[in-house]
Amino acid sequence: MSLDFDAVVIGAGFGGMYMLHRLRLKGFKVRVFETGKGVGGTWYWNRYPGARCDVESVQYSYQFSPELQQEWEWTERYATQPEILRYANHVADRFDLRRDIKFETRITRATFDEAAHAWTVETDKGDRVTARFVVTALGCLSSPNTPKIPGLADFKGPTYHTGNWPHEGVDFTAKTVGVIGTGSSAIQSIPMIAKQARHVTVFQRTANYTIPAHNGPLDPDYVREVKANYPAMRKRAKTMPAGIDLRVNMASAVETPEAERLREYQGRWDYGGLGFMASFSDLLLNDESNRTAAEFVRGKIREIVKDPELAARLSPRNIIGCKRLCVDTGYWATYNQPHVSLVDVGDTPIERITAGGLRANGKDYRFDCLVLATGFDAMTGALLRIDIRGRGGRSLQEKWTEGPKTYLGLTMAGFPNLFTITGPGSPSVLTNMLPSIEQHVEWIADCIEHVRSRGATLIEASRDAEEAWVGHVGEAAGATLRSSCSSWYVGANIPGKPRVFMPYIGGLPAYIERCEAVVKAGYEGFAIV
Repeated sequence: MSLDFDAVVIGAGFGGMYMLHRLRLKGFKVRVFETGKGVGGTWYWNRYPGARCDVESVQYSYQFSPELQQEWEWTERYATQPEILRYANHVADRFDLRRDIKFETRITRATFDEAAHAWTVETDKGDRVTARFVVTALGCLSSPNTPKIPGLADFKGPTYHTGNWPHEGVDFTAKTVGVIGTGSSAIQSIPMIAKQARHVTVFQRTANYTIPAHNGPLDPDYVREVKANYPAMRKRAKTMPAGIDLRVNMASAVETPEAERLREYQGRWDYGGLGFMASFSDLLLNDESNRTAAEFVRGKIREIVKDPELAARLSPRNIIGCKRLCVDTGYWATYNQPHVSLVDVGDTPIERITAGGLRANGKDYRFDCLVLATGFDAMTGALLRIDIRGRGGRSLQEKWTEGPKTYLGLTMAGFPNLFTITGPGSPSVLTNMLPSIEQHVEWIADCIEHVRSRGATLIEASRDAEEAWVGHVGEAAGATLRSSCSSWYVGANIPGKPRVFMPYIGGLPAYIERCEAVVKAGYEGFAIV
């Protein structure tokens, strides 16, 4: 059978772009299919006001090319969506990637041919191509979750989802706006929307923890220092569980004297960002230690929000870090403004959307525009939107009925020659995504090259290896406090989705070590035919 391509890559975000580049370097013929009109993935679609990365820009970048690291100039500590998208386009131009990407094309179906050891891939534009391998680079947060609230179609004004924002932008000047959600995209966008709107009403199901970003322009001296020492920074980052170069305090919070503990928290708060959770080593392992961090942040909310009753409603009651920690610019202070209101819908959900607003708690709220900051069908949503069929015509949907099962978050038993970049069962969203993406891309490219060098045409994870890995992922999650709350890590934001802790919580260094051990053992857990 003559194949059209050695590999088809689905998605042209940071994973898909690097996958294309890496496979090209090894002499493979590759085609990338991308739904959007341009590259960038997450940063192509998420254009809501205030969209910004929560990992510092000098670390949220590719490291495979020293020249790229040196030539690109970030302008802010935390890069905005437009700047990250410019970076993605710069990479596409620099490595001449667009010639092998077909844009505005959605993959609808991928079917494995057991006799030919190849995949047939179909698109919404009528393409039907064959390839030995398929690599999904769909992103972990790329399938927007539109809540099934009764009457959603009845609203007469414009409705916007933060995960699929109009590319021309939205002007809220003199408008009244209803915002549903208080997760990361809401925490970033609400202060920006409030700067324009006549009134903003926020509907909160669960209060969220957020740490100030203290964002600002990058000091040129700091940038020069980083660029002079990039290899050392990257090496340190790879020893950190989250793949971010930061200082981890190995002490226990509960065993540290209170005055010293508060100094540590205050120092982390003043610095800002995700490093707050590295204040002490046991914040996600010890309930009592976690409570000290949670209460410190609640104290900050009481300091910032002038109305004590409102501050209490904005104060989260769950474990800090159990849901993804947010990083903000002026979020809580926004509620001090008289034109910003908070409505709790945690105990009594929104009853319905109406033509002019919504009804909640027995009261009607009216607004001109509706913003759904309701997150994503994380980790699995984008994959399951495609009709992927492996051995015996079995669908991925059927395989994952009880939750996602993978080997290393990279492959699946029953689906030969199919790879997932940052799939469920890998560290992915618990880490700096760029180094996690690069590690996966390089592992996959080397694996495909190994199969070719053997004169083989098929590689497949065994069911035993997959089950063992799924068990290990579950055990690792169960040892921490992160598995104890309802978050999108376990699919709790999607009604009917199986409750499984999807990412691997064992940390990036342990994960890389395991991936490398599998290779050294001759691709242990795989059959190569």
